[in-house]
Amino acid sequence: MDIDDSESDEEEDAKSAQPYANLMKRLIESNPQKAKRRKLDHASTEEKQPEPTPDSDEEDEAKDEEQEARDVDEVEEAEEDPTDIQPEDLFDDEDDLDESDPFETHISNPDEKTVPPRVQAAQGGKWKMKRQPFESTRAYWSYPEIDDGQELPLPAPITGVSNLHLKKRLKEIMESKRSAFDAVEKTIAPFLFNYRDMLYCDRTVGSSENIRRLAALHALNHIYKTRDRVIKNNARLAKADANEDLELRDQGFTRPKVLMILPTRQSCVKMIDSILSVCEPDQQENRKRFEDGYIDKLSKFSDDKPDDFRDLFSGNDDDMFRLGMKFTRKSVKYFSQFYNSDIIFASPLGLRMAIGSEEEKKVDFDFLSSIELVIVDQADALLMQNWEHVEFIFEHLNIQPKDAHGCDFSRVRSWYLDDQAKYFRQTVVFSAFNTPELAELMRAHCHNWSGKVRLQQECPGTIQYLPVKARQTFSRFDAPSVSADPDARFNYFTKAIVPLLTKRGAKDAHGTLIFIPSYLDFVRVRNYFANNPVVESVTFGTISEYADIPEASRARSHFLTGRHKVLLYTERAHHFRRYQIKGVKRVIMYSLPDNPLFYQEIAGGYLQKSEQSLLLGHGQGVVRVMFSKYDLMKLERVVGTARVGKMIREQGDTFDFV
Repeated sequence: MDIDDSESDEEEDAKSAQPYANLMKRLIESNPQKAKRRKLDHASTEEKQPEPTPDSDEEDEAKDEEQEARDVDEVEEAEEDPTDIQPEDLFDDEDDLDESDPFETHISNPDEKTVPPRVQAAQGGKWKMKRQPFESTRAYWSYPEIDDGQELPLPAPITGVSNLHLKKRLKEIMESKRSAFDAVEKTIAPFLFNYRDMLYCDRTVGSSENIRRLAALHALNHIYKTRDRVIKNNARLAKADANEDLELRDQGFTRPKVLMILPTRQSCVKMIDSILSVCEPDQQENRKRFEDGYIDKLSKFSDDKPDDFRDLFSGNDDDMFRLGMKFTRKSVKYFSQFYNSDIIFASPLGLRMAIGSEEEKKVDFDFLSSIELVIVDQADALLMQNWEHVEFIFEHLNIQPKDAHGCDFSRVRSWYLDDQAKYFRQTVVFSAFNTPELAELMRAHCHNWSGKVRLQQECPGTIQYLPVKARQTFSRFDAPSVSADPDARFNYFTKAIVPLLTKRGAKDAHGTLIFIPSYLDFVRVRNYFANNPVVESVTFGTISEYADIPEASRARSHFLTGRHKVLLYTERAHHFRRYQIKGVKRVIMYSLPDNPLFYQEIAGGYLQKSEQSLLLGHGQGVVRVMFSKYDLMKLERVVGTARVGKMIREQGDTFDFV
């Protein structure tokens, strides 16, 4: 029996050490990593042809063209060798260790008895969810369920800076600027600073600045504590006796610890401004280059654009960028090489291009191997870009690196070596609303052993805020599954909605705007109007996200004059342009928009303009909405939390609102 037990223990030890052994074997077999220059270029890679010597004017023109073609985010900086880095100054000279600090309990020194069972439960997909009120919102709290049934409670309330475990330097700055928190900050802070995964679904333009400040404070606090621990241990090792055996596990495989995914360069500017206001550096290296490449002070929008549109698209709205930032005690450095950076700021497209692709045989995502904090801001805007890029990024987080990158493995935390980094990473997502894509992101990629929460307020419903009186009819159709929903929707549209447009020789079709969120559905409906003889009497125009400005202008003009009776309009076109379409008398929503403000602007704003232009009698506007049970999230935001359950479950399938 003793022999069997011994063999069993050895097998268990070998099994637990397997991830580390595999990692070391792979790194030893790979070629040694040398300091290298990393160019994160996404411009054309065509070879440059030798140019003739130009005249002065031609030379200036050539320089201008070269400057335009140059990638402003290109980095020509060698990857630092950790053994050659000069000693750094501490961010805080006085730093008393507090065992109750969430940084200690979650990252630096997790409890060896309570944490492994949580990690094991997360690995096995064993999660328990509870719904309960929290502060001014609803909390949907999930945590790994262990065998003894012990619950993970919601974190204690946080009312201000005094309740936070901050580095002394950050605490002094924050107390002078914002010592007490407002309602939104009190809702977010307990989960953010206690390293819980979080999906916050009530981000607004008004709360955006405070949210960014909290995110910046948490990111800086994490970086300062990480770097100070490394710097102190470097000093200890330098002074240690040769015979002294120190085990100082204080880092990951690579330096970058925070990843911020943002929609535009201007949103990156706002986040960095929040960071600078919190850390107040003495020096900013490469600041002018940052301003030249990221800041656009010209106003390019008319006054009729709504606040959320101006907040997102004002300034530099380029959605292709990536930027590394390195912190020292007195300075910050923009455009640091990724492997030398503490924070990586990127749009989904920018980071996807930086990683590379298998087709190009240039793939590198080792710089994402040790990310411990991911902050996704304005996720609702990212949904209007290519969401597959976001999923791609999360699929490549916390994968053990292919190359060593000068890593001292004796200093790497054990949970990195055991390939458990994703269970310690914190993911924070801020969005104006929840969607199935965001819910799936939290389910598939957020495995934090400390739990995850979705914070979402009850929705009053935008139908009560329409600026005009209109009859709003919501019609439910049945779809047997999510995959069958597009076909069921199209069939309902052709059988129940199209006859309303074609009766009496299509005289009733004048001024009908058909709003179609999905581009695939848009193509299907467009082809139906173009080719089906049933609707040959219905002239129509289209505006999609791919329509250029002249094309969209013609479509709007023909719709206003009556040359086109019907106008097909997509959600992304409205998101990126916010066209003020005139001549609308009837709105048909093929599906509800994700953004409830769009319902208010289209169903209410367009009909109001028609009334003001005397194209439509007062209260004569009509709105017709198609929905299925799979539109639950969208429907709740439009009709309100109190009504949505009844509309989904009742036997009747038609609901009228005036």
